[in-house]
Amino acid sequence: MNPTLVFDIETVPDIDGLRKVYRLGSELSSSDIAEMEFQFRRQVTGSDFLQFHLQKIVAISCVLRDRNDFCVWSLGNKEDSEADLIKRFFEGVDKYTPQLVSWNGNGFDLPVLHYRSMIHGIRAHRYWESGENDRDFKWNNYLNRYHSRHLDLMDSLSLHQPRANVALNDMSQLLGFPGKLGIDGSKVWEKYQDGRIIEIRNYCETDVVNTYLIFLRFQSIRGILNDEQYIYENKLVRATLGKSTELHWEKFLEQWREKEMI
Repeated sequence: MNPTLVFDIETVPDIDGLRKVYRLGSELSSSDIAEMEFQFRRQVTGSDFLQFHLQKIVAISCVLRDRNDFCVWSLGNKEDSEADLIKRFFEGVDKYTPQLVSWNGNGFDLPVLHYRSMIHGIRAHRYWESGENDRDFKWNNYLNRYHSRHLDLMDSLSLHQPRANVALNDMSQLLGFPGKLGIDGSKVWEKYQDGRIIEIRNYCETDVVNTYLIFLRFQSIRGILNDEQYIYENKLVRATLGKSTELHWEKFLEQWREKEMI
């Protein structure tokens, strides 16, 4: 049985890319360039959400569940470049061929990873395989929206209807999971500018565990996990996080307990 790899990314404006696209000089600061692009996007779309190719990845967090273990971590370290993080992600896919699980991965995470891997020239043979070299991938690969090698939970639960999409935090809260812990994606750029990359990585990790908990519930309603197995998997998450002394996991578990008492 292939392992399950749940993943999530966090991004900030790609200042170097914006300088290239708009041919901007060094007289403008990073914050000036970002604000200029935010204002442009608000005028064009009504939102300051940047185009995918102009978003720089600053964190990739993962949950890995294989036959023996459950673990959660952020790839690399706080000093690693974007290229290093992306390379590590695709090396893991190439080596282990896991089932990928995400929340809105088709709509955001993977397209960003595609563009940014193109920019950095990062190879990912297994990920891009669609049957030319491995027949097993012809009918089940990472690229097809309706194949299971990548399960986008939000996309599947909404029956691929954008108007039925639900925010990760909302679904987590409805299911009694912790959800967001005082930070959301809108704060990432601010924290990045302040050099608080560890907080961004911690935030990304809590998102990916929320996604994994929703995945467990999804496997339960599909009949993949029976009641006993579902309870065991949830206890495994609690036990593993409970061994950590990191503050974000202490808060996560505390929030989880409080929701059970409501």
